Amino acid sequence: MRVVDIARAVEAVRAHCESLGRVPRLATSGNFASPVTLLEPVLAELPAVRLHALNAQTSLPLHDGVVPETTFVGPGFRGHPRLSYVPCRLSMVPRLFHGPLAPDVVVVHTTAPREGLVSLGLEVNVLPAAIEAARERGALVVAQLNPRMPWTSGDAVIPVDAFDLGVDVEVAPTTHTARAPGEDARLIGALVAAEIGDGATLQAGIGEVPDATIAGVLDRRGLRIWTEMFSDGVLTLEKAGALDPATPLRTSFVFGSEELYDWVDDNPRVQMLRTETTNSPAEIARQPAMTSINTSLQVDLFDQANASRIGARIYSGFGGQTDFTVGASHSPGGRAFMALRSWHPRADVSTIVPLVDEPVTSFQHGAVVTEQGIAWMWGRDEREQARNLIEHAAHPSVRDDLREEARALGLA
Repeated sequence: MRVVDIARAVEAVRAHCESLGRVPRLATSGNFASPVTLLEPVLAELPAVRLHALNAQTSLPLHDGVVPETTFVGPGFRGHPRLSYVPCRLSMVPRLFHGPLAPDVVVVHTTAPREGLVSLGLEVNVLPAAIEAARERGALVVAQLNPRMPWTSGDAVIPVDAFDLGVDVEVAPTTHTARAPGEDARLIGALVAAEIGDGATLQAGIGEVPDATIAGVLDRRGLRIWTEMFSDGVLTLEKAGALDPATPLRTSFVFGSEELYDWVDDNPRVQMLRTETTNSPAEIARQPAMTSINTSLQVDLFDQANASRIGARIYSGFGGQTDFTVGASHSPGGRAFMALRSWHPRADVSTIVPLVDEPVTSFQHGAVVTEQGIAWMWGRDEREQARNLIEHAAHPSVRDDLREEARALGLA
């Protein structure tokens, strides 16, 4: 790796892309770890480019020549007129880099070098695969070297010779402050938490329901973490003594508070793994009592969930929902919970519907949980599943209508 200033790095990327004779694809760190300081001048010098990032935030600079490309739409790309959404399970995204979405440039956010190594820090995810695919085809790999990025272990650690260029940029990592769970989320979290026993493995994501669920299991012991991401909830579990101290905490990316970043920095218990490992349904299924908690926009009487689209337009994407629903369902003692409010406050409609009219994200959940109660799905016939959804998960104001629809669908 040759360390240069920003101007030279920008010139190197521009020259490399011009030599291609086509619109280049630039893959970069997503979520809250995007190397914005370096990306901004790089993108400004590329008149046309496909920018690939997962869960992109609004900090990414998108001029008129940028085509935002992703398999999971974040707020920075959502609703963009040039959005290129590629449907894909998160566990399989790394394969795309070795095939149809091969990168021409990879720009990642890392720590400063240490004994010939750097760490990807807070965002491992699909980046190791992107770097490897770039090296295989002679693409350009650039690191924003940040001494303030937390050093994490596992697949985050990469030799410096995997990079062509490095640019020293000292910036504070972007933090995220979660809002306190609302009353509905607290009720849902309490219902899910009551089903979690000692020694369970948690998929601990971000959001009101996961945070409320974690608040309800602080008195458990021997809990394990196997998840695609975690936030401050895992630190809360650690402080409460709920986590198994002998089991590494395995995840693929992290975002949250400065306190969380200080805790994960040089913490050998936190193992950052590649997405194709954390999200592998087979690996998830090997975890004892794997408890997956996901959410969606709608669930229908056939236990089909739409978590991706609103009015046929893409809102987010599959993410890890399909991977963890399947993996947790196959785990010994595991269960896949689908948790959502029974009533959508903005749209003012029921989230339990007769039949979803959007593409299905996942199905065959262990249970669907709303603030109304738990509707158990696994092992019930389709009529009992529909009845459980209506009686235990649906908002009372729509239950009679849903019963009529169930009869029309042959489910009653």
